Amino acid sequence: MRTSRPARIGQYTALLAYLVFLAFPFLWLLSTAFKPPRELGSLHPTWIPKDPTLDNFRQAFDEQPLLQAALNSLIAALGAAVIAVLIATPMAYVVARRRTRLAKAVTGWVVVSQAFPFVLLIIPLFLALKNLGLINSVPGLVLVYVVWALPFALWMLAGYVRAVPPELEEAAAVDGAGRVRTLVSVTAPLLAPGIVATGLFAFITAWNEFFFALVLLKTPEKQTLPVVLTHFIGAEGVADLGPLAAAAFLATLPSLVVFAVIQRRITGGMLTGAVKS
Repeated sequence: MRTSRPARIGQYTALLAYLVFLAFPFLWLLSTAFKPPRELGSLHPTWIPKDPTLDNFRQAFDEQPLLQAALNSLIAALGAAVIAVLIATPMAYVVARRRTRLAKAVTGWVVVSQAFPFVLLIIPLFLALKNLGLINSVPGLVLVYVVWALPFALWMLAGYVRAVPPELEEAAAVDGAGRVRTLVSVTAPLLAPGIVATGLFAFITAWNEFFFALVLLKTPEKQTLPVVLTHFIGAEGVADLGPLAAAAFLATLPSLVVFAVIQRRITGGMLTGAVKS
């Protein structure tokens, strides 16, 4: 069925409006990051700074340990992504290939767990980390991020496993390969795009996470980048707008770049997971 020209114009107009809506916060943040204090307090703000400056970036690095916070975020996000993928890959293989009640129960639990709010999880996780001596530590935060990312990683990878033809595994079994050998030598290489997309999605989620890091990390030198950004806001709620915008812009760039690279893979994984083989 062909779409009429007015309908196409309406669709493109709606798409353009949606893109402008999504891009507005980032573009305004970028503009604010380069404005001097005089323009930040202007009653008639402009999109393009009249007198652009890098002083906000210098002040941001002088006021807060942004490099250390970025390193903490990188360690937490990268560690969570790698561990979540290593655990989720064999679990996804079992869930996708074995049509048992247990596999169905695991799939149902994965879906239900995504509806749990952060507040419901923070108390048991805090007590568990306290017993392990991991409160106020980056490894403890990595463990929390793994727990949070694992359900979605399992669901996403299970969709990729279902897309792999079972005949390839049957051929490997005929040649004498066991389950583990089949997973490592046959299935895992075919899952490489899904593994990369899942790992990067877990990385983005952990990089941008704020609530768990705020509750679990108290020492300034161990805090992650989203938590450090709150230090640019005073006790009375007055924000140091220029340095805050500069720091927030730098903190946003990695997740934007990663998401731009993997957005097609993430969409493909979601669609694959929705199709039954």
